[in-house]
Amino acid sequence: MSESNQEYIGISGARENNLKNVSLRIPKRKITIFTGVSGSGKSSIVFDTIAAESTRLLNENFSMFVRTFLPRYPQPDADAIENLSMAVIVDQKRLGGGSHSTMGTVTDISPILRLLFSRVGQPFIGQANMFSFNDPQGMCPECHGIGRRLSVDMNKAVDMSKSLNEGAIMLPDYSVNGWDWNIIVQSGSFDPDKKLCEYSEEDLEQLLYGKARKVKMDFAGKATNITVEGVIEKFTNKYIKQDVKTKSERTQRAVAPYISEGPCASCRGTRLS
Repeated sequence: MSESNQEYIGISGARENNLKNVSLRIPKRKITIFTGVSGSGKSSIVFDTIAAESTRLLNENFSMFVRTFLPRYPQPDADAIENLSMAVIVDQKRLGGGSHSTMGTVTDISPILRLLFSRVGQPFIGQANMFSFNDPQGMCPECHGIGRRLSVDMNKAVDMSKSLNEGAIMLPDYSVNGWDWNIIVQSGSFDPDKKLCEYSEEDLEQLLYGKARKVKMDFAGKATNITVEGVIEKFTNKYIKQDVKTKSERTQRAVAPYISEGPCASCRGTRLS
């Protein structure tokens, strides 16, 4: 084949999906854009023919043992595909992951950069994982590696001018006579008729930020040990520390108005990887 032909990817008789014996040449080292109406065969050429064959040829370079762990791609339905090089495939799927997913983690460049910093950085501060916001030894303890700190918007969460019976706790799940509201009231630790602004500092601290503790309560005529936790402490543990983006869309919408976000002062909103 002449050198000029080597500058093209040649496809003959492509029949993937709705393609009807399509033959074409695609120039290498140039940007080629496939356009057309929906269903015209753009994805069938790009992903189901070219990308599939490129990945299949690449995977054949690995041992049989390694191939058992790789996705399997059948040979595309075409008469011939020529001059195809290894390709980096960016498909049309949405990226997954949570708040800790970045361009660095998606492309796997982060581990390489962390290794570089750990090997050549001066002064030496530790191994590669010390530079990782996904590792407990490297992440900021305040924002847990997210770079931005989430906190409860107290102006929307609590109305200090009201009592518990009047609906002072405005967070989801704490509506008057609701389950979580009942646990707080039946714990016996708080006066449900006293306005929160009249609580002592100790009682208010316990109501809002008290750590989880077991309290014996009477439910349906039976003495039961129930876990009681400060309302802000419980909300933070449930929706902020566990990453609210992993919750259902309905839950995210319900709790979003009560969460404020800003740069983490401890790590200045930056990441090394």
